[in-house]
Amino acid sequence: MKTRTLFAAIGVAGAVAIGAAVAIPALAAPPPGGNGPGFGPGPGTGMMTGPMGERGGCLLNSPSGTLTDTQRSTLAANAEEEKLAHDLYTEFANRYDAVIFDRIAAAETHHLDAVRTLLTRYQITDPTAGLAPGRFATPAVQASYDQLLARGATSERAALEVGQTVETNDIAALQAALDGLTAPDVQRIYTHLITASQHHLTAFTTWLSR
Repeated sequence: MKTRTLFAAIGVAGAVAIGAAVAIPALAAPPPGGNGPGFGPGPGTGMMTGPMGERGGCLLNSPSGTLTDTQRSTLAANAEEEKLAHDLYTEFANRYDAVIFDRIAAAETHHLDAVRTLLTRYQITDPTAGLAPGRFATPAVQASYDQLLARGATSERAALEVGQTVETNDIAALQAALDGLTAPDVQRIYTHLITASQHHLTAFTTWLSR
């Protein structure tokens, strides 16, 4: 996969589709008023329970492997992708009442923690280290964030559509990153992130259809 694929694709407008996504009751079905116990983390939410947790297990129990230079760059780019999603959803949560942004932002925090753990394991420099919310080391990522933030700032509906865009492109980028990848721990993280992004996409789509 060419690095920064997500950020090149984000700028392309179009219909958002999801193939065989699994609906998640805890996120996909907003209760009256947009709040309620159905939005807490738990089984089926697609959220990790900690930096490396996965329903009581550990995502990094899998052995490490060997990464090519391209795969190392892709892993670093993935950290920026996760931070971009987290920072966008956090900003939207501050602007709008839709609790979905808070919940998915919390999930993105755990996803970024898992990717950062992989970066440490493979001794890859973390491009997100020490950066404030909304700030990115890569100019293309910064431009994508600014564009998506401006789009989502126009209305709650537009912000939900930005969420669809981010998750759709995240899925495509992660699926491409799995091609030729042999490192078991990275495979496991990417597979988990794809599933989580499918869940998030379903949730955003459900909120838009209310």
